[in-house]
Amino acid sequence: MNYILFDGAVRNQLLPFTFTRPVADIRIGILTIREKWEKFLGSTTTTVTEEYLSDKFPMVELEQNVLINASFCPSENLVLLIKNLQENQAIFYNDEPLAFYANEDQEIDFDAFAITQYTDDDVLRIENTWDIFEKNHQAIKRDYDVLTQGRTSEAIPQTTIAFNPEHIFIEKGAKVMCASLNATDGPIYIGEDTVLMEGATIQGPFALCEHSSVKMGAKIYGGTTIGPHCKVAGEVANSVMMGFSNKGHDGYMGNSVLGHWCNLGADTNTSNLKNNYAQVRLWDYDTEKFAKTGTQFCGLMMGDHSKCGINTMFNTGTVVGVSANIFGAGYPRNFIPSFTWGGSSGMETYNTKKAFEVAAVVMARRGLEFDIQEEAILNEVFEISKQWRRS
Repeated sequence: MNYILFDGAVRNQLLPFTFTRPVADIRIGILTIREKWEKFLGSTTTTVTEEYLSDKFPMVELEQNVLINASFCPSENLVLLIKNLQENQAIFYNDEPLAFYANEDQEIDFDAFAITQYTDDDVLRIENTWDIFEKNHQAIKRDYDVLTQGRTSEAIPQTTIAFNPEHIFIEKGAKVMCASLNATDGPIYIGEDTVLMEGATIQGPFALCEHSSVKMGAKIYGGTTIGPHCKVAGEVANSVMMGFSNKGHDGYMGNSVLGHWCNLGADTNTSNLKNNYAQVRLWDYDTEKFAKTGTQFCGLMMGDHSKCGINTMFNTGTVVGVSANIFGAGYPRNFIPSFTWGGSSGMETYNTKKAFEVAAVVMARRGLEFDIQEEAILNEVFEISKQWRRS
């Protein structure tokens, strides 16, 4: 069977992260949503997404296909139902298609389908940006069970303090030096070729993905994922760094999500709680207004290729688009559009030529090329985001 992941109705609610990736390639827990599905299905997947992303994330259609809503994470019960789908059958979650069978070039009319409602209580779905950190505890635990089942961890070094060590898994090539690992409230996963430096204090559930490092004296609280090829220092709580991003110095980041190729300058701090303890409001790209999140804690949402200078202070519930460069004293706005340059004293358009030069240098440091495909995606994001820039 050919499996295809589609963005579904929540794609815009997951901006700015879905400006540069399909919903399937959001990381929550240890793995991306795509990686989760491929492990459960035992098959590769392709994607139905925005046209400007389709060169990088193509869709492959065969004679027989099953399409899966990528905002849902897999479970054993759900995967079993999906693998048994037949022609003109679909699985719905409330009023929304979760998965359906489609022949090549078939026009889909769900009125003609036999529909099964999915009612199990194991649903883990990402509908809003803040779900990425709010549901990260649960996602780490699920991924940990899948990745470690039937396997043996590398030995925990004698110089490291470990609480509940049976829920700590260390992959080959990881270096753990004089750290404190507390898996009392959830598992701790240390990926391949990672480094936990001296004095790092970690509470689970926590995931450190391959080729990433936690610097000396870092304090990291539960529900945190550090994606591949990241560096992190200072204090971090209940946050997700999707990959290839750095928070390399002291400063606090809580209830936040960073995309790829982000960098936080030294002593950058994010507020995750309003002074009046009120519900946090976040910028909504659809309504072009600040909308209620239903949560009291929410910090920074930063899209790919965005960066900030030293001592940057982010207000509670700040949304930063793609390829923004923020610096200067004071608090910048709670919504910073893509391709903007500046801070609290004013913002101007970040010239794409300069932005692409930076992107090329940053990616080269990780052995990757800023190619024509990446440039085309960012050019499209630049055009889409013109409506929100003031200059």
